[in-house]
Amino acid sequence: MEHSLWGHLPLLMRSNSKESIEYIFQALWRTRKTGLDSTDRDVIKDMLQLDHANDLDPLLVCLRMLIRRCINENDIQKLFPREVSPELQRLLTILFQKFQGEWRNDEYKDQGILPRLKTMTWNMADHDTESTDPAAVINLKLLDDTQSVLGETEVKFQVEKDTLQTMLKSMYCIRDQLSNTGGTSNGQAQETSIL
Repeated sequence: MEHSLWGHLPLLMRSNSKESIEYIFQALWRTRKTGLDSTDRDVIKDMLQLDHANDLDPLLVCLRMLIRRCINENDIQKLFPREVSPELQRLLTILFQKFQGEWRNDEYKDQGILPRLKTMTWNMADHDTESTDPAAVINLKLLDDTQSVLGETEVKFQVEKDTLQTMLKSMYCIRDQLSNTGGTSNGQAQETSIL
């Protein structure tokens, strides 16, 4: 289905200007919770010189999907499959670069998003004379995109083999659940006791 949606993107090239396409993205974002009203739909249909309203809906679905991907993707070039023309990719990249920060901020405000993992490093802990079990020190850098100046937080913790095995089991469960549900959640927290 996604492949067939991309075929609707060239309809954007019917627009007379970059500003018209910019208006379309702003209208879609502004109405992300309510959907476009009939006035916005008519304006967009006219901007794109569409004869039938039926041509508009698949394009709007595709554009909303692109906006969602833009919010979650750091490399905007990765958003587009090969079938999207280079000219259209350049135009959309310019617009997405312009709006990505705003969309992310709005999305985080709407959902109360937590910081995301930027990097993870680890090394073996120095052995002290009291502890015979080897341990690793894990260093996580978290990125808070909700701030106007990107905030970075560093978290360090030490784990021993048993604790690490428990963590890994939990991570595998998370991976499997994300794979099986496409990232949807039933809203219930899962807890694994480490102690």
